[in-house]
Amino acid sequence: MTITEKSIKLLWSNAAGRCSFARCSKRLTVEQAADVAPHTLGEMAHIKGKGKGSNRYDKNQTVKQRDSYENLILLCPNHHTLIDKPENENIYSVSVLTRMKIAHENSILKHLEVLKSSSIEKIKDKIAIYLAENRQAWLQYGPLSDIAQKNPHSKELYAVWVSERLSTIVPNNRIIASLLKDNRNLFDKEYQAIISQFLAHVKSYEQWVKDEIPYQAVKQFPVDFEQLILGCKYACT
Repeated sequence: MTITEKSIKLLWSNAAGRCSFARCSKRLTVEQAADVAPHTLGEMAHIKGKGKGSNRYDKNQTVKQRDSYENLILLCPNHHTLIDKPENENIYSVSVLTRMKIAHENSILKHLEVLKSSSIEKIKDKIAIYLAENRQAWLQYGPLSDIAQKNPHSKELYAVWVSERLSTIVPNNRIIASLLKDNRNLFDKEYQAIISQFLAHVKSYEQWVKDEIPYQAVKQFPVDFEQLILGCKYACT
């Protein structure tokens, strides 16, 4: 059995595409990845070893359990090598790696703990940062990007775009949605429908991550939302 697409998507999105090793957090989707599949950059390491003789191997695990999201941790190549060296097995035990994974993913979740604000401009300023990151990912690797148009059949480039969606767009969408839900009352009633459209877009992305719908069924990003946050002066150019 191999690692399922669902496990890959959960691992990459929950770790926000960063190494989960303590005090590393190295971003694993970088520009230089344009000619390789992202799964070779960010390595999906097994907490309990995959094969007999490997570090932390558990003979009582089923094949399905071994390749499940719960038994995987996203690491940079250096730290993946480090934890799998035979002499380090006692240092990087199952419990140590599990705690690292939980701590890292919890640190990502903390970004969702948004305090309410009394200023709509402050909320817009925060959201604008994440929208800019998402737009850059789209412009650089999305289906309409220059590099994708020049290499329309490249599996490697498509893999990079998938990883950008998981490590940049999905985590950023979660933060924006949290900001909106905690501060929605600041927006006039005429904008509530636009906000609902964006939240529906985010919800469909989450359904894709959980393999509940295909990517083609993800609701399109509402351009009106970007205009609402940035103002037509910037978003309409």
